[in-house]
Amino acid sequence: MRNIDKDLLALQEVRDLVSRAKSAQKIIEDFSQEDIDRIVSAMASEAIKASDWLAKLAAEETGVGVYEHKIIKNLFAAKAVYDYIKDMKTVGVINVDESKGIYEIAEPVGVIAALTPVTNPTSTAIFKALIALKARNAIVFSPHPRAVECTSKTVEILHKAAIRAGAPEGVLGCLTTVTIEAAQALMRHPDVKLILATGGADMVKAAYSAGKPAYGVGPGNVPAYIEASANVAEAVKNIVESKTFDNGTICSSEQAIICEHSNSAEVRACLEKNGRGFFLRSDEIHRLEKYMFRSDGTLNPAVVGKSACYIAEAAGISVPKGTRVLVVPLDGVGKEYPLSKEKLSPVIAFYEVSNWQEACELCIKILETGGMGHTLCIHSQDKEVIMRFALKKPAFRILVNQPGVFGAIGGTSGLVPSLTLGCGTAGGNITSDNIGPRHLINIKRLSYPLRTLEELQSYLKAGLSGVEKHIDPETIRRIVEEVVRKLSK
Repeated sequence: MRNIDKDLLALQEVRDLVSRAKSAQKIIEDFSQEDIDRIVSAMASEAIKASDWLAKLAAEETGVGVYEHKIIKNLFAAKAVYDYIKDMKTVGVINVDESKGIYEIAEPVGVIAALTPVTNPTSTAIFKALIALKARNAIVFSPHPRAVECTSKTVEILHKAAIRAGAPEGVLGCLTTVTIEAAQALMRHPDVKLILATGGADMVKAAYSAGKPAYGVGPGNVPAYIEASANVAEAVKNIVESKTFDNGTICSSEQAIICEHSNSAEVRACLEKNGRGFFLRSDEIHRLEKYMFRSDGTLNPAVVGKSACYIAEAAGISVPKGTRVLVVPLDGVGKEYPLSKEKLSPVIAFYEVSNWQEACELCIKILETGGMGHTLCIHSQDKEVIMRFALKKPAFRILVNQPGVFGAIGGTSGLVPSLTLGCGTAGGNITSDNIGPRHLINIKRLSYPLRTLEELQSYLKAGLSGVEKHIDPETIRRIVEEVVRKLSK
């Protein structure tokens, strides 16, 4: 089949899916909270049942990550996210402030376009489907080209569960003919009201360029600082478990270890013995750079989600069997040091500094090299140092004494359980939040009067009292009367 035929098929599929989604959304926007909660519960239950099979399907189709770890990600999306949102009010009056006379009323945004990555295809689909329907929206997915089958099967399972629970046909949809043109057509479709984009920088940029409100997330380049007071063994354990989880495919996995000269020997020993980390020599680092990064500075897709042993062999480096992490000692950060960037694999940079002030500056440089606004990890018992890091670092998730992957998504922390992590304006995003259902609703506000016009007049006069000596009383009277006149129209 010619590519032009494929493009035409894909564009027609976009039109059909959005049309069905729009019709379905018009129906569910009138559903009660009980109706919505029943549907979302059914979807979550079915996702839990299918978590093993979907993980295997994702691992086989994409060749990325670790099958057993993908089960955990699916379960997190289906259980942890559901448990957080299940009692959340998303229909009708969701909040009342009696003191101000304001009632907040939830309104769905409409049809959502969702872009999903090759790294977390099934778990991201589960997560986005649950939060979209919880907010009474319909959602259409555009999967990564290398994850079409596993993503579409996930959406199919969730859609059937939703239908059985009373949702209308078409409330969830997924492209099965995936092209760049189709993804762009989906995002630009006039009936799509919001975009949820999770994936690479180009995808997120395309989402923000579509002329629609969009939640895109920036890349992670997470530094992990092991400060002098840290429990080194525990810190290294957390970092290794996080870095090797699904072979480093989650954007909040650590990309660099920073330790001090005073504890570097212990950090190295723990990495080599307990973490099965392999420290590369300078010639091996050069070979790894050549393999992992292309001439234009972008990451070689062939390394994403692969094991440390696989990457080492492909780069022509001999490592002991069972090596879990490739540790790369570096002297700098930036373009001249490609391995200081996000690596989406069990490869981690390694730095030594003299003190926490030096570590502070190095963390900022690492974040500026591709992780602005995302996440930073600090392992320390010194609360003053921890707070200084929290106040000064350009990252919106500062994780203390915990693994980056599980802390950032709300697994080991009290953060909102989410698989879409905003990076704020520092990372070119509209929010720094962990995305949830409340980001997918509009809030209408019913407001009762807080004061009478006479009270407003007195209030404004009091505000002008400090400038009476500069303005004559007649001028003050005219200003107040004009303000009141305009407000009373």
